[in-house]
Amino acid sequence: MRSLNSLVGNLASVFFKVLTTHCCAIKLGTFVDVYTANNILNGYTRCKELGIAHKLFDEISHRDTVSWNTLIAGFVNSGNLITAWEILKVMKRCEFDVDGYTFGSILKGVAYACRVDLGEQVHSVVVKTGYGENVYAGSALLDMYAKCQRVEDAYMVFECILEPNSVSWNALIAGFSQAGDHGTAFWLLDCMEKEGVKLDDGTFAPLLTLLDDSVFHKSTMQVHGKILKCSLEFENTVCNALITSYSECGSIGDARKVFDNAVVVQDLVTWNSMVAAYLAHEKEKLAFTLYLDMQKMGFQPDIYTYTSIISACFEKTHRHHGKPLHAVVIKRGLEQSVPISNALISMYLKSHNKSMEDVFKIFESMESKDRVSWNSILTGFSQIGLSEDALKFFGHMRSSSVEIDHYAFSAVLRSCSDLAALQLGQQVHVLAIKSGFEENDFVSGALIFMYSKCGVIEDAQKSFEVTPKDGSITWNSIIFGYAQHGQGNVALNLFFLMKESRVKLDHITFVAVLTACSHVGLVEEGQKILKSMEPDYGIPPRMEHYACVVDLFGRAGRLYDAKALIESMPFKPDAMVWKTLLGACRACGNIELATQVASHLLELEPEEHCTYVLLSNMYGHLRRWDEKASVTRLMRERGVKKVPGWSWIEIKNEVHAFNAEDQSHTHCKEIYQILGELMEEIKWLDSDSHADLLTF
Repeated sequence: MRSLNSLVGNLASVFFKVLTTHCCAIKLGTFVDVYTANNILNGYTRCKELGIAHKLFDEISHRDTVSWNTLIAGFVNSGNLITAWEILKVMKRCEFDVDGYTFGSILKGVAYACRVDLGEQVHSVVVKTGYGENVYAGSALLDMYAKCQRVEDAYMVFECILEPNSVSWNALIAGFSQAGDHGTAFWLLDCMEKEGVKLDDGTFAPLLTLLDDSVFHKSTMQVHGKILKCSLEFENTVCNALITSYSECGSIGDARKVFDNAVVVQDLVTWNSMVAAYLAHEKEKLAFTLYLDMQKMGFQPDIYTYTSIISACFEKTHRHHGKPLHAVVIKRGLEQSVPISNALISMYLKSHNKSMEDVFKIFESMESKDRVSWNSILTGFSQIGLSEDALKFFGHMRSSSVEIDHYAFSAVLRSCSDLAALQLGQQVHVLAIKSGFEENDFVSGALIFMYSKCGVIEDAQKSFEVTPKDGSITWNSIIFGYAQHGQGNVALNLFFLMKESRVKLDHITFVAVLTACSHVGLVEEGQKILKSMEPDYGIPPRMEHYACVVDLFGRAGRLYDAKALIESMPFKPDAMVWKTLLGACRACGNIELATQVASHLLELEPEEHCTYVLLSNMYGHLRRWDEKASVTRLMRERGVKKVPGWSWIEIKNEVHAFNAEDQSHTHCKEIYQILGELMEEIKWLDSDSHADLLTF
């Protein structure tokens, strides 16, 4: 693959040749020949030298339709539809004949800009000039309608074309594929074959985008068979689409086979597709290996490669790659790329718990920021527990005239949930309604979660009722809400209703329903659901699902069943699973098992204070003072300190946070004075009640 420098060098070389040809034409007097002038004009437009091209066009004394078409195409290909449109209007005023190529160029620009209003004007001119049945103009017209998501209009144009070619069929198939209409897209493929039109890479690439779920694995294999039959297996657009399709169908092995067989036609997109496939299947190690291999093969990573591979550094085992990749990005001069900066922000947020320093350095150094940049910071505050900062940052976003989207609303509502700030949450709800996001899946899910977390399950149910129920997000949120409110049977009924409604279940659905089983003690039902996940729903249980069932056994007092489940897990248990079992041991008072579990935790997280504190408290409760002292000594030797817990209260839309014996609040003296008065009153009431008992 050619590097960016070589492409720039080639462009400069082409420009020099065009300039030389131009000079020779002037010197020899051949520039007056319209054919020669059009060739030179075409050369300048291909080099993106549109200023020179326009000046040259003005100097051509005997322009023809080709001259106008060349200039229009040049501006369209440079993304300047407005200028191209003005040139078209001048062309018509000068009474030059438009043809199929004129329509093809201008409609390409209209489709790219999604200006269907301009497209309809062109359509009327196509009909008036008798080009409605022309295959070139017709194909461009239906492609425009398809890309502007007007597939019905595209089909009507298609029916008017006397002899549609493969370009016409492909444009229509692509339109219905983009609209997500599986049935029509594959029906068109069948019709195309029956009409004897040759299938090519442009036919199969859009169809493969529809095959994005495990239920379509067989269909993907059938399409792959047709590709082989048509001898298109070495077309890189087809190979790239097949890799992505197999990956999304859950078959990473088939994706790798396609990648390996495409060695002759591999381009940068092929490598990026395979890297993305490995990351989607949580095979970060293989993704990193591929990232290194592509460079050995002479492929220079691009923005897409870096954003993908940086996302792999979110995982704990690969976090040490984050800063070296950041250095490579700076070395290559890509640090001002907005997608890469956004990926780095997310990486640092997930890599450094409670730290925002590196994140803000990147954010503040960005010359241009998009909504993703702002939302990443907001979400970061929310995810690492800095909810007060998230609320302040949301206010800053609003005052900075940043467009607030559904991701921003979801993040700030999560912070309201964490702070149990009901009044603030209600105000954000009103703002979401005004902004037209109340029915968005992400926002409605966050609203349901916020209301249930603030103890108002009735309002959570109301939010659920007014939203579309075709996605899993809102269902998962309401199931979680009822589970957390101890209404496990309601949560289970919603789970069964979700299945009946044919809403696609995901791994979060099963976390929610297993949590519900745990809260109401449905041990057998929970076990049954865990075992059914992979065979019945194609969702392999993750760590969090096992943690839920461990909690289920623990709440039922079946500690050794919980331990046996952990030992039977297909992967090594993480700290979350062991902490769940340790909590169950504490609830059941089983110090022997708690000691075993704590040893695993202290090995996994030697710096985490919770394990030491919980174990120490258990020893103290059982009056085993020597063991308690040993735990305290171990904490001191390892430099582990107990992190104080925080409480908060919302008064007049302001959240006040505090911990034990806190002296940092601005009204500290007044607070302690009132607290003292309350304590005296409690003592007085307590002594008064004792006196009443004695009198009685």
